[in-house]
Amino acid sequence: MTESSDERGRARKKRNRSLLEWGAIVVAALVVSLVMRAYVVQTFYIPSGSMEPTLLVGDRVVVSKLSATLGTMHRGDIVVFYSSKKAQATCAPPAEPIYIKRVIGLPGDVVTSKGNTIYVNHHVLVQNYTHDPILGTPIGTVRVKANHYFLMGDNREQSCDSRYWGTVPKSAIIGKAFIRIWPLSRFRFL
Repeated sequence: MTESSDERGRARKKRNRSLLEWGAIVVAALVVSLVMRAYVVQTFYIPSGSMEPTLLVGDRVVVSKLSATLGTMHRGDIVVFYSSKKAQATCAPPAEPIYIKRVIGLPGDVVTSKGNTIYVNHHVLVQNYTHDPILGTPIGTVRVKANHYFLMGDNREQSCDSRYWGTVPKSAIIGKAFIRIWPLSRFRFL
């Protein structure tokens, strides 16, 4: 028996419709992916040891971009941000001008140090996270301007941070790191 031309036509239409549906699915997935990366979440690679022991060189973190634009920064949050030209000139320049540090001082805070102790608004900074207890370079006295943040690495002695190049404007903050996804053996929420 031979296949009729009507049957071949229906099979061709079915195949074309299927290809069109798959094409639409692929395009929709790409659009959703690009929108998510641009406005919602993005992954970042840790290029230096400034956040050790919390984040190691080679770790990958997922950053919530919405938390920076819609949310509020809290003391202790880990943030990814675009560094200033002063920071890039002061620190060894990374492959990209994007840094990751921890929020120590909020807008309006007075941040200072004595020995290895950090004070915020004349109170000892409570640090419920692992960090290098040796401060290294002292902070001096910094009054954090409105819409700015004082940021430091957890590896205090080896971190080039706000002690050297000043506070970071909120507009430079990309988002909050909320989960370490790589390597899998170190997977955890931050």
